[in-house]
Amino acid sequence: MNRAQRLAQDAADAAEVRAYQTDPDVVALRIERVRRQVDWMCWTGIVLGLAFTMTNVQGFASAGTRTGSLPWLAAWVLDPTVSLVLLAILRAEQVTARYQVRTGPWVRRAKWFTLAATYVMNSWTSFAAGDPASIVLHSVPPLVVFAAVEAITDLRDKLTDAVLVAAERRPVHEEPVNAGRRVLFGDYLAIARESWTPDVEITPAWVRRATGCSRGLSPRLARALRAEVANG
Repeated sequence: MNRAQRLAQDAADAAEVRAYQTDPDVVALRIERVRRQVDWMCWTGIVLGLAFTMTNVQGFASAGTRTGSLPWLAAWVLDPTVSLVLLAILRAEQVTARYQVRTGPWVRRAKWFTLAATYVMNSWTSFAAGDPASIVLHSVPPLVVFAAVEAITDLRDKLTDAVLVAAERRPVHEEPVNAGRRVLFGDYLAIARESWTPDVEITPAWVRRATGCSRGLSPRLARALRAEVANG
């Protein structure tokens, strides 16, 4: 192969690789992997933040009770009660956001109320004592949870948008043929090569008629075929 033919082959190989890399199904698979990573990291942060608040809420609820008494033990139930409701809402939003289904206003109110309740119970003692360092310490985890709860829903929604945008930008020359196989640059070049005869001028318009490729792809195919013919 001469230099022009090698370049034409490199162009065909690069086009084939790019076609698969930009295929909506491949893009969707990559986004799904990113979605799982985002979910795992956000859920881990949320659960750890809620776990941190549990002891503070228990201390707030059991103030003035004897350690080991029934009220003291019951105080441990308060934070999980609020946290489980919040986690249930987030789990439901995880599914609805995936399919871009909007939830009603009470869902958002319940989410905000559980977050606000967690924050107040976690930081009340610090505010009452007037200790700035303690206020910051007991405010950061609930606020991080609050920010993560709001962000994770929007992130899931945007990741779904990314999949839809990739599907909308499917190139015309990559339409499925032959039970799912896609026509790529090398395939079109082979069709044009077989259709060409010495009396035919190789132009983008002729390439489109001969192969059915897109207008954007036809100049590249014409250049590649002319290079093959010239070095034939």
